[in-house]
Amino acid sequence: MALSKKSIASIIAAGWLVCTAAWAASVSVVGLFKDKAIVSIDGGKPRTLSVGQTVQGVKLIAADSGSASFAVDGKRRTLGMGQSFAGGAATGERQSVSLTADARGHFAAAGSLNGYPVSFLVDTGATSIAINAAEAKRMGLDYKAGQAVGVGTAAGVVPAWRVKFNTVKVGSITLNQVDGMVVETGLSMPLLGMSFLNRMEMKRDGQTMTLTQRY
Repeated sequence: MALSKKSIASIIAAGWLVCTAAWAASVSVVGLFKDKAIVSIDGGKPRTLSVGQTVQGVKLIAADSGSASFAVDGKRRTLGMGQSFAGGAATGERQSVSLTADARGHFAAAGSLNGYPVSFLVDTGATSIAINAAEAKRMGLDYKAGQAVGVGTAAGVVPAWRVKFNTVKVGSITLNQVDGMVVETGLSMPLLGMSFLNRMEMKRDGQTMTLTQRY
């Protein structure tokens, strides 16, 4: 898998974005106080919620300087500063999630690999999901048991290993046994590549990209 200079630059430059679902709100906490929380809902401008207040289907149940608890889609979610909850919804029997681009046009998504939370950068130029070695070690992934290959980056060719992720989750979408790559150096953010995206219907409408699971 070759990572272009554009891909590497995108990883470095891309800001974190929450992923939003077709009907289930996404909530990102940007400020915490006693009985109040400053949140961004569905990628919108930050706003202050007081305990008991409901906005766009999101109700603040409790808050202090350490965390805030919300009722979202009938479920209780507790988040700390800078954390987010990204909802998801089914389209018919197929799961769907919507992503919002940042000012540079980059799409990012909150998800998980093998159950470990990660923030992905959507990269259609990457042939598979790619993470760096430090991320793989954090997950306890025995990546060096995989096939060793060389990957071209802006810094030259670096060691990499082909792996298989047991589960990959983005919003409400979960895929099993997805091809991936662990790159020794050169990646500062996990890439959501075509080994995942090929199994989605991808639709873009302005600053919104919707991924719908095909199989």
